[in-house]
Amino acid sequence: MDELVKLVSKKTGIPEAQAKIAVETVMDFLKKKLPAPIAAQLDAVITGGGAQNLMDGLGGMLNKR
Repeated sequence: MDELVKLVSKKTGIPEAQAKIAVETVMDFLKKKLPAPIAAQLDAVITGGGAQNLMDGLGGMLNKR
């Protein structure tokens, strides 16, 4: 998550402490809005792992009718 915080700070020009709050707020929002299996993998994606599992989950979710 540190990488994302630094990116938000750099792109917006806000201090890293404020960027961290913004990132945490968005993460909490996404966890509440995404389907549980996807939301559970969000932390792994942000910390640098699990991106493929998230994409697989989204693909499965989008293919369901």
